[in-house]
Amino acid sequence: MTAHAFVTLTVTDPDKMAAYREVAGPALEKYGATPLQVSPEATWLDGDGDAPDVAVLLAFPDREAAQAWRDDPELAEVHQLRNDAGTCRILLL
Repeated sequence: MTAHAFVTLTVTDPDKMAAYREVAGPALEKYGATPLQVSPEATWLDGDGDAPDVAVLLAFPDREAAQAWRDDPELAEVHQLRNDAGTCRILLL
């Protein structure tokens, strides 16, 4: 069953974010992930707090593929680059 991941990014280092964008696609493709929506203009409909700089909705073939993408040691540098770009949170739905 398809699994979705909701990603929020608050960017503090635009250069590292740009470098991450260059390698993110192949890392996601390795596990069959597809970005369904990428928004630099996310807005809360309800609740408090600052909206992230970027919000992304990813679709994975299943929960196992999403977890494997996150745990893949070959992608550790890719994930670290994303985390070094700012504050990142990923919620597996």
